[in-house]
Amino acid sequence: MKRRDFIAAASAAALSASAWAQDAYPSRPVRLIVPFPPGGPTDIMGRTAAKAMGERLGQQFVVENKAGAGGNIGTDAVAKAAPDGYTIGLAAISSLAIAPHLYGKLPFNVGKDLAPIALVGTTPCAIMANPQAPFSDLKGLIAYAKANPGKLSYATSGIGTSNHLATELLQSVAGIQLTHVPYKGSSQIVPDLISGTVLMSMESSLATTLQHVRGGKLRAIAVTSAKRSSALPDVPTVAESGYPGFEVETWFGLVAPAATPAAVVARLRDAWAEGAKGADAQAAFDNISANLRATTPAEFGAFIQAEDKRWGELIRKLGIKAD
Repeated sequence: MKRRDFIAAASAAALSASAWAQDAYPSRPVRLIVPFPPGGPTDIMGRTAAKAMGERLGQQFVVENKAGAGGNIGTDAVAKAAPDGYTIGLAAISSLAIAPHLYGKLPFNVGKDLAPIALVGTTPCAIMANPQAPFSDLKGLIAYAKANPGKLSYATSGIGTSNHLATELLQSVAGIQLTHVPYKGSSQIVPDLISGTVLMSMESSLATTLQHVRGGKLRAIAVTSAKRSSALPDVPTVAESGYPGFEVETWFGLVAPAATPAAVVARLRDAWAEGAKGADAQAAFDNISANLRATTPAEFGAFIQAEDKRWGELIRKLGIKAD
């Protein structure tokens, strides 16, 4: 066989073997890293996606919780994994669009080290207040803040979190000055909000506060999504309350190491798209007051870029740094 014919035949064989390997994917269990602790809304999204994809691909998807650094530790583990489709992750807005602008140096580069698979879910932030606060709606809150600049404190789960930036954005568009009180998480915020230690907070998870709103211990002032939340249908959006175009949601999506074959990424995305149509997946997301999503990899990639630009501009404008 002539050399060029041998090379051509070898190349064809390699391509055929590669295509066969991808068609056979997955041939063993897949690890899905959730970068937050077990039991929370993000964990529920990850386990729902794992179950749905596993059922459709005929293989077990094993969830591994690797929490820490606002989701960055788990996301870094995905970025550094072998790009063979057997390690993927559920990453959040915090790691994909906010952290790159907050930290002087991250151990991963979102654009270079990660491949988007699909946007999986979004949750609106909600402005919550103690029922004894001297305002009952967003208009009253803004009026009170303008009459008392810097005196109204708001709680968030930390500097640079989505609820912190959502409140900073609200201050910017409304022309008000609030005082930020960062906590380590919603579990600490809610008791202080109920007791009146702080009068308001921007909560990024309705699942942790909804029962208190329904029980009269907290008052929902407004939600930050473009449309009203089905969990709080009587609560207006910020846009409806006088600030058209205001929209902030916390979001989560499936990612893989950057060099993962496109055919494997497509199989994962298609499995989630089919799984997202199931009643079980919808019920799981409804239970945590989340909106179920199932985009294409290209759509999710464009979404990440748009969010990165949006929050990067705000962070630079405000001079926020986490280290």
